[in-house]
Amino acid sequence: MKHSTSITGDEPHWVSRSAFQIVIMLFVLAEFGMAAVLHGGVSHWWAVPLVLIIGHLMHGAGVGFHEASHGLLRRNRRFNEFDGVLIGVMSFMSFSLYRAAHQTHHAHFATDRDEELWPFVITTTPRWARILAAALELSAGMAYTPLLFLRTFLRAGSPIRSKRVRLRVWAELLLLVVVWSALLTAVAHWHVWYYFLWMYLLPTYLAGNLQSWRKYIEHVGLTGNTTNSATRNVVAHGWRGRSLAFTLLHEPFHGVHHLHVGLPHPELPRHAAELAPQMAGELDPFPNYRQALLHLFRGLTDPRVGSQWHNITRQQ
Repeated sequence: MKHSTSITGDEPHWVSRSAFQIVIMLFVLAEFGMAAVLHGGVSHWWAVPLVLIIGHLMHGAGVGFHEASHGLLRRNRRFNEFDGVLIGVMSFMSFSLYRAAHQTHHAHFATDRDEELWPFVITTTPRWARILAAALELSAGMAYTPLLFLRTFLRAGSPIRSKRVRLRVWAELLLLVVVWSALLTAVAHWHVWYYFLWMYLLPTYLAGNLQSWRKYIEHVGLTGNTTNSATRNVVAHGWRGRSLAFTLLHEPFHGVHHLHVGLPHPELPRHAAELAPQMAGELDPFPNYRQALLHLFRGLTDPRVGSQWHNITRQQ
């Protein structure tokens, strides 16, 4: 695991550095647009594209949650923590739990100790169980992902052993219950379920599934033992692909993040050359998500991750 700074001495453009703030502003504007459509009694056909836009921007905010877990979203540590906890509460996640579990994804990447890629890294998991897990995560990510991390926290032998961290996780889970109890009470009191459905529930459901599909595109179905053989990267050169990467805080350059964990997202594109294959079995970056998705489909019939699966194949 490498830690690095910029490939040159120049700072990334301020627009690139402001990707998260721009995504949040676009999200707020889209929500105002949705409220106007719903309040004005306009045809729901106008609400459908707004759901898609809001869902995508929520997905981008979710990548900001990941950035915050590395302490990279805001330069001010307290603001970084605040944003992480806030996004977590709105996503049914404990920020401290995600941060602790996500550390296993980097420290034990694509091995049986990678909690984030369970159960696909466990060679004793039956194929039917892995297919079922994939079906649930890809169709109900909004619920599956928080439960995946709760499993890490509550199971026997949890890697999260620090009493201080566990206490903070419990506090954040309690905060989540309190905040959502208050929000749902307010929604019921003012009879605004219609707005809640279109402005939050539907786009959040979409965002949760988008996050799951992106995660699977990044790793599932790959059984390499290096970053570039266990990661699919997307390096687009057209304006549409670059715009998509921008709104996802450059997450398509995912292998660079694994190679340089301490690198802020605006710096990731500058290291794209490191994603070129250097060893047998490593993948060229894909030019778009469509081709990366087609490559993923080949692995969904037997979803697995990590080089430990090669031993099973040889035994068979």
